[in-house]
Amino acid sequence: MKVDANLKLIDALRQIEAEKGLSLETVLDALSDALASAYRKKYQVMTPAKVEINRETGEIKVFECKEMENGEIEEVEVTPENFGRVAAQTAKQVILQRIREAERDLMFDEYHGREGDIVTGIIQQSDHRYTLLDLGKTEALLPPDEQVKGERYERGMRLKTYIVEVRKTTKGPQIIVSRSHPGLLKRLFELEVPEIYDGLVEIKAVAREAGQRSKVAVVSKDSNVDPVGACVGSKGSRVRIIVNELRGEKIDIVEWKEDPAEFIANAISPARAKQVLVDNETMTAEILVPDNHLSLAIGKEGQNVRLAAKLTGWKIDILSESRAKEAEVGGAAAEQEIQDRQCRAITASGQRCRNKAKPGSDFCGMPAHRKLSEMIASGDFQVEEYEPEEETPKESFPMQKEDNDTCGGESKKQENMKLPTEADTNDAFPDGEKPVENSPED
Repeated sequence: MKVDANLKLIDALRQIEAEKGLSLETVLDALSDALASAYRKKYQVMTPAKVEINRETGEIKVFECKEMENGEIEEVEVTPENFGRVAAQTAKQVILQRIREAERDLMFDEYHGREGDIVTGIIQQSDHRYTLLDLGKTEALLPPDEQVKGERYERGMRLKTYIVEVRKTTKGPQIIVSRSHPGLLKRLFELEVPEIYDGLVEIKAVAREAGQRSKVAVVSKDSNVDPVGACVGSKGSRVRIIVNELRGEKIDIVEWKEDPAEFIANAISPARAKQVLVDNETMTAEILVPDNHLSLAIGKEGQNVRLAAKLTGWKIDILSESRAKEAEVGGAAAEQEIQDRQCRAITASGQRCRNKAKPGSDFCGMPAHRKLSEMIASGDFQVEEYEPEEETPKESFPMQKEDNDTCGGESKKQENMKLPTEADTNDAFPDGEKPVENSPED
């Protein structure tokens, strides 16, 4: 009878193995630990005990560590009569607990490493805190920050989601899924477009504002395959399935180009670019579009250009043709103004020098005025803005006293001047080398 009971135990364990997907070794290890615990509890044993179960016959043996006469510790068989029946009742809950733990580990192993895959689940519960999906053997959690604004999740609805993370907890694996992740859009294209699955067409980049609009950049590895046409499908059949799954989200499919200017021009689709100027160092691009395409290029609240920037990784500025012409005219006028700028030096007579300033300088080429420029640059003078008086005609010039015309004297007009004058630079030139006022440029 005892042998029959042991055989029934093995048969039951094999049935658990078949139904739960657990290996016989795992169940027997759990049972051995449970029986050892039950033995110590029932017989008040304080020394370590071990239980061995024969994998073929189911025979159970209990060993206890005891100290022998020679002082050595040996394992001694101490299997009680009818231990199998008593111990099984005590160890039932322990075995069930181990089985549940093994099932949770098995479920974690099944989903661990599947981050980035698509799973289809049935909505079990949905509220403001989270949405719970039934995946069959386990459940998945759709948190609010991974949901699409405006989507409604009703009980019993089938939903495709993107696995973001798989966590191991004491209650089993916790699977976090998303409906707003850009990877969901990429995986949906892989499901619906055979050319992408076969590797003939590759998705290079995805930019998404979930629930509103997305952009997908694709490239063909076969010259005979049109990447955009393959993704759109006959009469838009393929992309329409994806749009329906995403509840009406608009999708722009553009061709990826190795040349940044071409790729950026494609990225602002459906707007048409007339010219693209790129700066590789700063990763910025300026796009020139027709006036009637300006609003289309920018998009509602800047959405189109914002998605294009995400897709390409470049900072993009949109400029209409009319604004570009205005900027060109304004830039030319500013450049001409710089070229026509007058020298800032004030002569000894209190009038501003009539010569034009040298390019890149505020002063003309006269030696004294060049010296003024150097002294200002070195910090010897603090320059303030000064508006010179209107120059009077030469025939009406009053005769000045001799002491005002000398290099060492200063007139009342010079006392009020804020800028350094030629008189300040006299010490820098030998006698007789003072430049003549208002002479032409060098």
